[in-house]
Amino acid sequence: MSAPFERGDPSKLTKITDGCENRSCPAVYETDRGTLVVQGYVLSDPQALKQIGLPEGESAVEVPTELLRGVRAVSD
Repeated sequence: MSAPFERGDPSKLTKITDGCENRSCPAVYETDRGTLVVQGYVLSDPQALKQIGLPEGESAVEVPTELLRGVRAVSD
């Protein structure tokens, strides 16, 4: 079982999804902290956010399903 997640800023991001190399679009990155960063469109629908019940300090993004299918395996 992994250690509890601790907030902080990673110093290195490595893109692990293909496509959109020359433009900004949804993507997934592996960090040097053993976490993932998901780039997507900010979820702003109040009803959807209420369903999620985000704690303070968190936000939600929406990405195409195909993006997650295209994630390369990350190392342990």
